[in-house]
Amino acid sequence: MVHFIGAGSGAADLITVRGARLLGEADVIIYAGSLVNPVLLEYAKPGCEVYNSARMTLEEVIEVIRLAEAEGRTTARLHTGDPSLYGAVREQFDALDALGIEYDVCPGVSAFCGAAAALRREYTLPEVSQSVIITRVAGRTPVPEREHIRSLARHGATMILFLSASLAREAQDELLAGGYPPDTPAAIVYKATWPDERIWRCTVETLAETVLSNDITKTALIVIGDFLGDGYGRSKLYDPGFGTGYRGARP
Repeated sequence: MVHFIGAGSGAADLITVRGARLLGEADVIIYAGSLVNPVLLEYAKPGCEVYNSARMTLEEVIEVIRLAEAEGRTTARLHTGDPSLYGAVREQFDALDALGIEYDVCPGVSAFCGAAAALRREYTLPEVSQSVIITRVAGRTPVPEREHIRSLARHGATMILFLSASLAREAQDELLAGGYPPDTPAAIVYKATWPDERIWRCTVETLAETVLSNDITKTALIVIGDFLGDGYGRSKLYDPGFGTGYRGARP
């Protein structure tokens, strides 16, 4: 059996209870060493084999899993954040399906959740933004033409850029060309929830300068939108004049 586990956004204690249990039961752990907090490996039991997938190809990862299965051992495949976002898991699922190897997925706290916590902000504010666009800037790995930042920016929604710190100039140009006003609030959250977490606040027009002047090249999220500002509407959910299925409207 193979367990794909979301490691969480960085802090070792933000892995789920289930994820920690599965790690502790595994005979083999394959972890994304370029991104996962190595402190999480302390959950491993004595004698567990540990592999760093940052140094491996897909084929090498699958071969380790295949051999473990042949020996009746359990594998934990530890991915950063939540495996469903930029986790490169679909190709692993398909390879395991072809081999007839069973697997399941344990979700994790994504870095974009960790960034919101670090910023102490809510992405979806009444009268500001009710949509969150999670995407990345096209670089060595392309994105579909219809999903270029310039096209998505026209919505003016809250936007979160993964894997884009090294492409900050391109991000800024595309955000402006797509319609975000230059003074739209933005922030760079480096290693959200890690002990060395850092935050830089800026605007869309100063985004590239902020990233470059602080030598931020990776392990950072860029967040953009008016949710970072001060204005918003009060939630209807807790408005005394707004009735719900649990509470009648009050004068």
